[in-house]
Amino acid sequence: MARRDLVVVGASAGGVEALVQLLRTLPADLPAAVLVVLHLPTGARSALPQILDRVCALPVAQAVDGAPLEPGTVRVAVPDRHLLVADDHIVLARGPRENSHRPAVDVLFRSAARSAGRRVVAIVLSGALDDGAAGMIAVRARGGTGIAQDPADAMYPSMPRHAAEEGGAEHVVPVDDMGALLGELLSEDISLAPEPPASGLMDTETAMANLDSDALNADDRPGTPSGFGCPSCHGALFSIAEGGMERFRCRVGHAWSPDALAAEQSHALESALWMALRGLEERAALSLRMGDRAEQRGHRLSARTFQQRHDEAQEAAVVLRQLLLKGELNGEGLPDDVEEA
Repeated sequence: MARRDLVVVGASAGGVEALVQLLRTLPADLPAAVLVVLHLPTGARSALPQILDRVCALPVAQAVDGAPLEPGTVRVAVPDRHLLVADDHIVLARGPRENSHRPAVDVLFRSAARSAGRRVVAIVLSGALDDGAAGMIAVRARGGTGIAQDPADAMYPSMPRHAAEEGGAEHVVPVDDMGALLGELLSEDISLAPEPPASGLMDTETAMANLDSDALNADDRPGTPSGFGCPSCHGALFSIAEGGMERFRCRVGHAWSPDALAAEQSHALESALWMALRGLEERAALSLRMGDRAEQRGHRLSARTFQQRHDEAQEAAVVLRQLLLKGELNGEGLPDDVEEA
């Protein structure tokens, strides 16, 4: 018999508070390695290891590429690098973003599932949108165990709710109860019988996250053409159906969950509306200037034409301002828990 010995944790908006709560409950003799991904803005410097080290009985440090997994330690993802697991070692990679994030929760979960199978416990904490659901599906497919923060206990309930409802996490509990639950799960004997093998899709997507050239250059792309474009590179997105969840990945590897894709499309639409409004305002201002000059020169027909162009541009600008004010086309009409992390 064997035991679970790898805990992977993912969080986003509201995640610092949840991580502090979780790590405060872990005992100093925890018989597992703990890997943590918190979604961070690009280029951000993270003080998360120092913050968590102050409250955790286990040593907490930034993840180091090539380091072995060590029971009784906590390793935190580095900004702008995916955190992966391969052959019980840590891998840091600058692969394509998933849901606009690097590091990304799904990348860590998927690679841990591929490498450690039944030995994995995956935890999804507070966060917006549906990050972590696809990774939880991968962990469960390989026989691992899933825990989601009780949505009622989370500052941002969307991520843990999706992890439970779509990802199939078996345990949904408040953060304060997770330490005791982990103690039970890590002390249980688990079967040494072969777990379900890693799928070709799991192999390919993990390789993409590690910038494997064979995976990125393969003619056979995961999924089927979706008819949508990638917000990151504007290439074609392919639809992937896994565990009852549909998600998307482009040729160069950018990956999107449904909520993340919709949110990114909303941001792109808002940007387009502002650009269109700017263009209309400039057209109106130019038409007004040219009309004044034409009037001064006695060219009344030209002046009327420029005035008409000015009025049309102003009318169209009013429509765009109303759309921006309502926020219905740029995602502001969504519930609070599905705003971007």
